Amino acid sequence: MLDQSFIDSDLFQWVVLPFLIFLARMSDVTLATLRNIFLSKSVKYIVPFLGFIEVLIWLLAISQIMKNLHNPVCFVAYALGYSMGIFVGIKIEERLALGLQIMRIFSQHHSDKLKQVLVEHNFGVTIIDGQGAKGPVKIMLTIVKRKDIVLVRDIIKEHQPEAFY
Repeated sequence: MLDQSFIDSDLFQWVVLPFLIFLARMSDVTLATLRNIFLSKSVKYIVPFLGFIEVLIWLLAISQIMKNLHNPVCFVAYALGYSMGIFVGIKIEERLALGLQIMRIFSQHHSDKLKQVLVEHNFGVTIIDGQGAKGPVKIMLTIVKRKDIVLVRDIIKEHQPEAFY
């Protein structure tokens, strides 16, 4: 384990311990963010496990804060870990891209080619006639997985770059 003289040193008290608190808090808040996202997306089976790990980490972090009330750097590390945990949780969720997104594509021009390409990529498309500020428009509706949004945007830019989506 760690040598007691190192634990009692200024280096540990003012640098290592706050850094460990920061990492613990960042981890537990990241898990909390993901837990909430999974719960809202009905991915229920992982939520209790994430909650257990999250609370365990939080208890370890807060116990160190309570043992070191004389050290304001620990408080700052705790707060910074909280902020960074939210940021990391959001970034992980963006990478996971769970769920669906409806895309509305508005075009003043003939949209059959774009519809055909979207269908070839297994995206369902519904076309509605509409009236825009500059005349008649076609409104294409498609529901895509969030992780496929970039692909759909690329298809739109390639086959109908003037379309608004």
